[in-house]
Amino acid sequence: MRFTDLPDLALRSYGGSVIAANDESFAEKESLIKPGPSRFQPHTFGNKGQVYDGWETRRRREPGHDWAIVRLGMPGVIRGVVIDTAWFKGNYPPYASVEACRADGYPSAAELAGAEWTEIVPKSPLKGDSEHEFDVAAERCFTHVRLNMFPDGGIARLRVHGEVVPDPGLLTGLPLDLAALENGARVTGCSDMFYSAPSNMLAPGLARHQAEGWETGRRRDEGNDWVTVRLAGRGVVHVVELDTANLLFNAPGWASVSGFDGEGEPGDGDWFEVLPRTRLQPDTRHRFRLDGDSRPVRQARLDVYPDGGMARLRLYGSLTPDGEAAVAERWNRLR
Repeated sequence: MRFTDLPDLALRSYGGSVIAANDESFAEKESLIKPGPSRFQPHTFGNKGQVYDGWETRRRREPGHDWAIVRLGMPGVIRGVVIDTAWFKGNYPPYASVEACRADGYPSAAELAGAEWTEIVPKSPLKGDSEHEFDVAAERCFTHVRLNMFPDGGIARLRVHGEVVPDPGLLTGLPLDLAALENGARVTGCSDMFYSAPSNMLAPGLARHQAEGWETGRRRDEGNDWVTVRLAGRGVVHVVELDTANLLFNAPGWASVSGFDGEGEPGDGDWFEVLPRTRLQPDTRHRFRLDGDSRPVRQARLDVYPDGGMARLRLYGSLTPDGEAAVAERWNRLR
C-alpha cells in the first residue's frame, strides 16, 4: 500500500485547521487543506493580483522564511506528506520542510511555539506546478504539523497521510462507531475502487456527493464487490448503518456484513454473518439493529451485490475490555 492510500489526517473535511501562518498576503492559508485538487482560472485578478487556490505569501525582502501551522483533524502516525505547488509556476518556493509535534488539548499557535517539534521532512527542493511526495519514518503520534517554505512563494495543497491513533479517553466505556476513521478504523482490502476510494465510507459526517463515498466500476462477471475493514478495536456491533446517499442509479441492489474475530489474514471460511444479505434502496440511509448476543469482531467485511457505491458504512457498538486495553496501549506507546 502506498502512503497516499491512507487517509489525509489534515483534511479540512476531517476536522483539520490551519491555525496560523506568518503571512498570507496573496492567498489564504486555509486553502492548503481543502478537499480536492487546486483550481485555477487564468486572467482572474483581484485587488492583490492573480487569484490562486492555495497559500501564497509576499516576496520577502528580509532574511527568514514563511510558515503555516496545521492542527490535524485526526491525530496519528504520519506515513507520508505531499506538497503540491499546482499552478504556482513563477512564484513557488524553491525549498520546503515539514515539522510535527504532539500537544494535548487545543493549544493556540502561541502555546505551540514552545512545543517539541520534530523534523519529519527535511529541507527539500521543490518544482513549480508539481506534486512532491515525501515518505515519513517517525513512529510517533502527532497532532500538529508546521509547513516551512524557503524563502517565500505559493503552495496549493498540503496532504498529511497516515494512520489514525484515537485518544482512548474518548472511546473507553462509551458507545461508538467501530468503523469510523477518527476512531482508528482503516480499510485493509478492496475488490475495486475505480471511481472513488473505500476509505471515504469511514469518513466523518455525511457524504455531500457521489465522490465522497466508495464507488466501483460496473461488473461484467458473476462475482460481487467487497471491502474489508480493521475496526477501531475488538468490539461488539449493535447497529449496522449502510448509507447510499447521492447514489441514485448506481447503488448496490443488496449488501451483507461479515465479521472476523482474529488478528491475522482471514480465510474465506473464517468470516461469520453480522448482517445477512439485505435489499437496499438508492439514496437511502439504512439502519439495522442486530438482535441477540453479537459475537466480538476485530475485522469487518462489506459485500455489495453485484457492484455500485456506498456513501457511508457505520458499525455502532462498544469495545470489549481487551479492545479498550489495546487502544490505550497504542496511544501510550506512540507518545
